Amino acid sequence: MKKIIFTLLLAVLGIGSASAQFEKGKMYLGATTNSGGLSYSKNSKFSLGAGVNAGYMFEDAWMAIAEVGFDYTHKDMRQLYAGLKCRYLIQQNGLFLQGGAKYVHEAPNFNDLQLTPEVGYCFFLNEHLTVEPSVYYDMSLSNFSDKSKTGIKIGLAWYF
Repeated sequence: MKKIIFTLLLAVLGIGSASAQFEKGKMYLGATTNSGGLSYSKNSKFSLGAGVNAGYMFEDAWMAIAEVGFDYTHKDMRQLYAGLKCRYLIQQNGLFLQGGAKYVHEAPNFNDLQLTPEVGYCFFLNEHLTVEPSVYYDMSLSNFSDKSKTGIKIGLAWYF
């Protein structure tokens, strides 16, 4: 019985420390990658991407995020992107829902606007550091069938 009570106490304390990071005024710095082979589009079967993000909690559990990054395809860097997102963090369990838009420039001369819905989870390693796996879909507005892609991201973030 003591073990069960101790486990429940630790769980409650863990939830309390996680939700404290989701308060208005907190800031966020992160880096993400979509590992090779974990993103797919009709146009390109292999892609490796990396990006950096910065965010600000403008309300409890609501964060505005700016991001920049690149996607590497086959032999060269094919895409550069910049975007804005809004994230809602579910305080009870660390799940997040995110949506936004990004501008994509692809070599040699293709430009695109993409809508970027995403669902993920914040695993708190300590009071500030998280690992954030997520599933995303980048929906191209200019060439839906060839340039849209879906995949899995792994992120590392610092809440302060």
